[in-house]
Amino acid sequence: MYESIGHQEGLAHLLYGIQVGGGFVALTGEVGTGKTLLCHCLLQQLPAMVDMALILNPRLDAIELLASICDELGIQYTSPLSLKCLVDALNKHLLSAHALGKRTVVMIDEAQNLSLDVLEQIRLLTNLETTTDKLLQIILVGQPELQTLLNRPALRQLNQRITARYHLQGLDVHETKAYIQHRLGVCSGDVQLFKASAIRKIFKLSGGIPRLINRLCDRALLGAYALERQQVDATIVTKAAKEIGLVAFKQSPATVPRWRSRLLWTCLAVSLLLGLLDVIKRAEVVRSVSPPVSVAVVPPVPTLEKPSNTLATLSEQHTSLSDALGNALSLFSKTNTSQKPLDCEAMARLGLACFLDKTSWKEMLALNRPVILELEVTPQQKIFALLTGVSGDNVVFEQGGVTKVSLKDVLQHWNGYYLLVWEPPVSEMKELVPDQVHAGVLWLRQQLEQPINLPAKAVVFDKALALKIMNFQKQHQLEADGVVGARTFIHLQNQYQAGRYRTLTVSN
Repeated sequence: MYESIGHQEGLAHLLYGIQVGGGFVALTGEVGTGKTLLCHCLLQQLPAMVDMALILNPRLDAIELLASICDELGIQYTSPLSLKCLVDALNKHLLSAHALGKRTVVMIDEAQNLSLDVLEQIRLLTNLETTTDKLLQIILVGQPELQTLLNRPALRQLNQRITARYHLQGLDVHETKAYIQHRLGVCSGDVQLFKASAIRKIFKLSGGIPRLINRLCDRALLGAYALERQQVDATIVTKAAKEIGLVAFKQSPATVPRWRSRLLWTCLAVSLLLGLLDVIKRAEVVRSVSPPVSVAVVPPVPTLEKPSNTLATLSEQHTSLSDALGNALSLFSKTNTSQKPLDCEAMARLGLACFLDKTSWKEMLALNRPVILELEVTPQQKIFALLTGVSGDNVVFEQGGVTKVSLKDVLQHWNGYYLLVWEPPVSEMKELVPDQVHAGVLWLRQQLEQPINLPAKAVVFDKALALKIMNFQKQHQLEADGVVGARTFIHLQNQYQAGRYRTLTVSN
């Protein structure tokens, strides 16, 4: 973790709120600023006498939310569920914990998704108290929309009970430089890889948002490698931003002061008006000195470097998507019995799934599976080839035979898209989310917990299992959201079912 001033202050506000006890603490910030990271830092620094209930999925009604809190704290409750029985069970537990000198905290992530009714029920929980102390501390973590939500007149009672609040901003330009150099230093890299002009451009495009900085730097380093540059400059950063579809970051309206917004629009209007007057004046001058001339505007045609001999050889083979899917199908010892061209629907009928994504070369290789690359040989020609390995500075394709192509040539013509064919552990299952009831949850437990006798409720994706999934995701540099999608499934299969699936062949 890079501890910027903002992150230090945010963590201090959270710790202060817990130490004071009672009421609410609100932490807000733009997407990607590190709110969830701060929450995990808080969990690591909790005093021994503090019990924490972490709610990751806030799209619940009042009864479901109370039941989730009870589950997190290990509180037993009776059926049928009702607000009264859940609140009574929670109150009994809080009184027992208070008698033992313990403090109880509930942290709700993505709190901007909470409904008004649920927020009102949460407010009522803070009424659980003794004659001297509040029994429950609640931390709300969310995007800037949470500020707008809390400012509604209907929630003024809750808003008044917030004892500590903090809005996590993006890094400034100096912190952006320090953050980039910090990450390079952690991996023993050259901290001077990025020129000063590149860092200024990164800050301008990302707005100092760490997640955007990470994506932009990753792609820029790949671009510098492809161009055989020793340093990343502003031109490479600009090209990298276009490749990942990044536009200049804009603050959300909730974080921009109103007077600054008005000033911005006033300056923009004046600038446009002056520019329009200047265009009109120039046009009058041109018309007075020269006759009209018709000009044909030819749009620029995108160009790619001439493909290498090996890549040209590859393009002469069977390189349609159907051909590449057929090669991928053979990795699972399955054959296409239909005479029709293969597509992802046909793969699904054979018990396989397609995962299409656009990402960096590093993140794609981290999946450690053969993938189908989409390569632009010319602006009019795209080919699809099954990548099965990396050998030194060459990439190995299996396309009616083994073909080696220079990694540099591949990166010159790869547009970032790839398609991975994988086999879901349970038929027709592509995603699992917390609180879901599904037979696939049993498979998750068998991998992560390896129990001998699973109880009947093993098919419920409970909070304890979600935390284990999040820890697994962090270990593999995945987004730690607790949702088990294709990426997480594939990493789970790679770790716990090694040898069952074909992985990339990597050699020097």
